[in-house]
Amino acid sequence: MRRLFALPLLLLPLAALAQGAPPAPRGAEARKAELDRAFEALHGAPDEAGAALVETRIRQLWAQAASPAVTLLLRRGARNIEAQLPEEALEDFDAAITLSPEFAEAWHLRAQAYLRAGDIPAAVRDLREVLRLEPRHWAALLTLSAAQDAAGDAAGALRSLQAALEISPKTPGGADKLRELRRKAEGEAL
Repeated sequence: MRRLFALPLLLLPLAALAQGAPPAPRGAEARKAELDRAFEALHGAPDEAGAALVETRIRQLWAQAASPAVTLLLRRGARNIEAQLPEEALEDFDAAITLSPEFAEAWHLRAQAYLRAGDIPAAVRDLREVLRLEPRHWAALLTLSAAQDAAGDAAGALRSLQAALEISPKTPGGADKLRELRRKAEGEAL
């Protein structure tokens, strides 16, 4: 767990929840179609700034799927993580998952709380559930990569990071982290 606490907390989806996302497209099919278009745009973004804009829109679309009760629990859980209270955050995220087990972001946030609590295996289980629910969840893949790296699984961390970069190639620091993990996993020179 040498770098586990250096793991950046990926709470940007909560910003979308807190600010209130733009109106949802009419119907689940329209939302799915917009998500598909946004993921295509993310993959083809010309630079980090463009990718960040598309990532924000994707997070807003994901946030629209949360009920008001789940949104409240996620906000409270995020505050508890920021206050270094991972056990309390876990209770909030557990409740959110109970209310909405198909909401991938609740699983992702709970995984981050598990990481803060030092429970890497539980975090990895939750991250795998996120990816089952939303295979394009690049932030979950980045979190999984960091968890695997912290656990000493450089090869797994490399695979997860590569998968994240296939979805979001302009991830800030992604190329540098890829070189570092490749060196760790495969022994390649920087």
